[in-house]
Amino acid sequence: MSDWTADAADTVEHVVATVRDRTVVPARAAAKAVVYGLLVGFFAATALILLAIGAFRFLDIWVPAGVWASYLIVGGILVIGGVLAWTKRHAVPASDARKS
Repeated sequence: MSDWTADAADTVEHVVATVRDRTVVPARAAAKAVVYGLLVGFFAATALILLAIGAFRFLDIWVPAGVWASYLIVGGILVIGGVLAWTKRHAVPASDARKS
């Protein structure tokens, strides 16, 4: 005759381990992905801001006309980028525009 208490304990332990592997492990991996994604986003945004500041200061030193020329160059680049984005937009059809 087998020991039914040991079999029951083994079954409970197996069920708990299976549930943990199917719930806690993916949740932990998702939480890690969110945390690391936020950290990477924060560091990338910080680096982008510092790069923009450095590029503007370099442009201010490189262009001998003064600060206004740097603002004019950066503004022109941003206007060109805006025009390019404006040309790539998708127009909403007239029938859909009236519904909202």
